[in-house]
Amino acid sequence: MSNETETVENTNDGMAALGAIADNAGAEVDAAPVEPKIDSLGRSYATGRRKDSSARVWVKRGTGQITVNGKNVADYFTRPVLQMLLNQPFETAGRAGEFDVIATVKGGGLSGQAGAVRHGISHAMIRFEPGLRPVLKAGGFLTRDSRVVERKKYGKAKARRSFQFSKR
Repeated sequence: MSNETETVENTNDGMAALGAIADNAGAEVDAAPVEPKIDSLGRSYATGRRKDSSARVWVKRGTGQITVNGKNVADYFTRPVLQMLLNQPFETAGRAGEFDVIATVKGGGLSGQAGAVRHGISHAMIRFEPGLRPVLKAGGFLTRDSRVVERKKYGKAKARRSFQFSKR
């Protein structure tokens, strides 16, 4: 009986040692800092998408100037709601007026383009400052909104709407 007890105690000590090693390994992985991805011009790049729009976004330190397709943001997105949409990641992260943004966007309408640029800005900010990830993730800026327009089906007027029924 005493041999069995010793074996159980040794097994428990071994398991405790393995658990300690696993805990330390996990701590090392969590503590590893993520390095910023900045090019030779001091910019970080990311791609953002929304509906049918795709935006290429570069972010660098600056005065808060946002340029979309070579135009000022106020000239390209004339609706104040869309301009506010682009500034949301900066305000949430507490970095308003600290970054210049250069974006090129294609496809879709203005609303989808604004969402694509916002998505790209959020990802580019994380590549510039990896410490902003928890704040932007909690705000929902890193999730790509996958909702797109449903395709039209044959035999239907639109995607789901049927033609008007006529009894005679």
